[in-house]
Amino acid sequence: MFFLPSVYRHPEFRNGVRDMAPLAPGIGAWGLMTGVAMVKSGMSVVEALAMTLFVYAGSSQLAAIPLIVAGAPIWVILATGFCVNLRFVVFSLHLRPYLMHMPRWRRLVNGYFTADLSYAMFTRRFAEPPLDPAGRQAQQAYLAGNYGITWAAWMGLSVAGIVLANLIPANWGLGFAGVLCLVGILCSLANTRMRMLSAALAGASAVALYSLPLKLNIVAAIAIAVAACYLLEKRLPDPAVSP
Repeated sequence: MFFLPSVYRHPEFRNGVRDMAPLAPGIGAWGLMTGVAMVKSGMSVVEALAMTLFVYAGSSQLAAIPLIVAGAPIWVILATGFCVNLRFVVFSLHLRPYLMHMPRWRRLVNGYFTADLSYAMFTRRFAEPPLDPAGRQAQQAYLAGNYGITWAAWMGLSVAGIVLANLIPANWGLGFAGVLCLVGILCSLANTRMRMLSAALAGASAVALYSLPLKLNIVAAIAIAVAACYLLEKRLPDPAVSP
């Protein structure tokens, strides 16, 4: 996908790189912290590298690490990872109209490379899925540039964190830089009253239900925000319909 001339020579490839480049330091800091956390928890370098390369999901990795170290049953580890990454089901449903014209292997590649910030930047750049071949080529090029920066920043510094784990104190709190990136993107996307309401409801619900096991407060917060906004949209008048 990344090495096709029609992709990396397209102007949108450079746009994807340019849009994601300012966020790369925060993504890299999060990856560095995750790499350090894996080794500090007792995982071997080989295990940490394998988890970084194959899982490629920071929040899920951080949630699974203490369970792996504690010797939790495999179903508990898988259930925790599933709950933490449940948002990617929503991402994939939204991206389906954009990617269904691709061969299956390319859709799988896109699924592997999809991350929170890359999804947010892509959907902000392409509000609607293009139907013409030129538009589809443009979106594929933008995705490739976007994904490439995200993956390189994460992998490069995550591997550095694994290798240099004993030299970097875990209490530096490097993961907070990644959280700040997510907050910044969230604020830029909350550009309507309904989106602001959904963000506020999800945030408040996640905090109120923090005591739920297996990170289920995140799943519950998403369900509450979606249900509340859905009911409000049904009750509010359609602005497209004139009185």
